[in-house]
Amino acid sequence: MAEIVVMPKAGNSVESCIILEWTKSEGDTVNTGDVLCEAETDKATVTVESTASGVLLKQLFQVDDDVPVMQPMAIIGEAGEDISGLLAELGSGDAGAAAPSEEAPAASAPSNDTPAAAPAASAAPAAAAGEAGGFASPRARNLAAAKAVALDKIAGTGPDGRIIERDVMTALEGQAPLTPAAMEELIRTGKTAPSQGTGLGGRVLKSDLTDAPAAPAAASAGAAAFTADFPGELEEIKVKGVRKVTASRMLESLTQTAQLTMNTSADATRIMAMRKRLKNSPESMGLQGITINDLVMMVTARTLKDFPEMNAHWLGDKIVQYKSIHLGCAVDTPRGLMVPVIRYADALSLKELGTESKRLFGKCLEGQIDPEELSGGTFTITNLGAMGIESFTPVLNKPEVGILGVCTVQPKPVMAGDEVKFVPHMGLSLTFDHQATDGAPAGRFLKALVANLENIDLVLAL
Repeated sequence: MAEIVVMPKAGNSVESCIILEWTKSEGDTVNTGDVLCEAETDKATVTVESTASGVLLKQLFQVDDDVPVMQPMAIIGEAGEDISGLLAELGSGDAGAAAPSEEAPAASAPSNDTPAAAPAASAAPAAAAGEAGGFASPRARNLAAAKAVALDKIAGTGPDGRIIERDVMTALEGQAPLTPAAMEELIRTGKTAPSQGTGLGGRVLKSDLTDAPAAPAAASAGAAAFTADFPGELEEIKVKGVRKVTASRMLESLTQTAQLTMNTSADATRIMAMRKRLKNSPESMGLQGITINDLVMMVTARTLKDFPEMNAHWLGDKIVQYKSIHLGCAVDTPRGLMVPVIRYADALSLKELGTESKRLFGKCLEGQIDPEELSGGTFTITNLGAMGIESFTPVLNKPEVGILGVCTVQPKPVMAGDEVKFVPHMGLSLTFDHQATDGAPAGRFLKALVANLENIDLVLAL
């Protein structure tokens, strides 16, 4: 009897996963525990294992589909088993997969643009969507442009009537082939091609092309000249995964909190000297890899101990202040922004903190971070100093009350008696939620942080 495999729940906060790659194809034999596909959550890449043994009869979703957790994603059973009833049952509920539409051509081969099991739909809505000419996949648009096919003449057979590559290929059937020169001329000038050319086998030559119909009299000559090329090449990028979650959380943070940013700078003479000493320390001490960012995180964690109002969460009807410091640190990864959390950062030695930060940052960059390691932060640090940023406005990692932006080190004029000296200073930008605390307490925290950074050797001695 056929069994359904669902998308597993990868962490308490994960609501859906995007399929990156199917490692098993329909018709393949699978055993319980075999990897069916790789999927991407909003935080990490996970593998989905089979919960049944048999033959993979149906993939209910394709690559790039966003599958809700605990949603049926595949059917496994015996070879040749009839699963039409099961597909119909899934299609009648909330499952995102159903039997193929009866009106879809049975001989049409699936393509990368076509879901493995699209919801049944009538031909009328599909044709209506296709006539708009604006609801097409990027692959379909590119092919249509290259072959000079008008999208508004094509009926889409993709999800919700979307025009996909297969639809454009179907429209090209029976059309006379174009020479490369003719195709280039079509794309460049917007001319039209006859149904039959004068070349070998009816091939359309450049000389066979005719001018496009004249533009309406009301249109300006300049506008008509650029019609064929406007707006030029473009690329549609589906918002998904980390980018989608980051966008949602940033907007939510800015619309649901009262954010205020304070900017200052700290004398970086001693912290830079400390970093140099650590880099030149004996290898046996294991301190050579300590970075400026590690030093800033260490000082911040110890400073927060004296300012519990900054190490807190704003929950609307209450404020939760934490005794321990769980420090988040923003990391730029190929998949987007991630914020792993160094738990109990205030209780770690400098060496332990440096080791833990490298472990977490490495897992983020490799896409192997555990979703639970990206949650539970009580205060966040984001460092753009390496990019030469002098000052910026960090966005709160809601529900945290504060986030510290670390900026580049640059010389700053400082009065030394009657003379002016240029001293290296590190820019600091503190954003806090004015709902949870006021400017004076936040200012006192920032002042104390500056003093501790400027006297880092004393802080580390505690």
